[in-house]
Amino acid sequence: MIGTVHPDRVVRNRGGRPGDRLLLTKALGTGIISTAIKHQVAPPESEAVAVQEMLRLNREASDAMTAVQVHAATDVTGFGLLGHLHYLAKASGVGARVEAAAVPVLPGAEALADAGEVPGGTRSNERFLARRVHWPPALSAARQTVLSDAQTSGGLLIAIAAGDERRLLDALTARGVAGHVVGELTSGPPGEITVV
Repeated sequence: MIGTVHPDRVVRNRGGRPGDRLLLTKALGTGIISTAIKHQVAPPESEAVAVQEMLRLNREASDAMTAVQVHAATDVTGFGLLGHLHYLAKASGVGARVEAAAVPVLPGAEALADAGEVPGGTRSNERFLARRVHWPPALSAARQTVLSDAQTSGGLLIAIAAGDERRLLDALTARGVAGHVVGELTSGPPGEITVV
């Protein structure tokens, strides 16, 4: 992409601090559902919601993010939620904790993952994350796959100081964007993620 940005509006994928809350602006599962669409096995509801989600730009979420002071952010695309979080945390010199149940997932994505409708990029992400993520024993394989799913036109993952997340959620809501608190940054080893 080629363009210009005002220096006051630059938000980097580093600068997160221990205790920062992590907010996500789009549900996960577009990679899995896109694969199922290619194989003509996606449920119509899943296909419709995924396409709608992919068509929604991050412009409003970006405007909300720059209207309040955030520490770091990244888009969630090919490396999946956990892959992009790993890089943000590593560049920030912090660890991260993700609440698996708090992460929004597109309808049908987990069932399709269970059925094997998983893109190659997502499988690559799973291999990359194997030594970087601590999984709870009870978490389903499908949810693990969704958290690693390579997204097309994914949302933003934003790190903001604890206590300021309500301001960001309000700014997102005012612009018609759903925000989800999905975890926090920790003082753990840089780039290491614990899923709970």
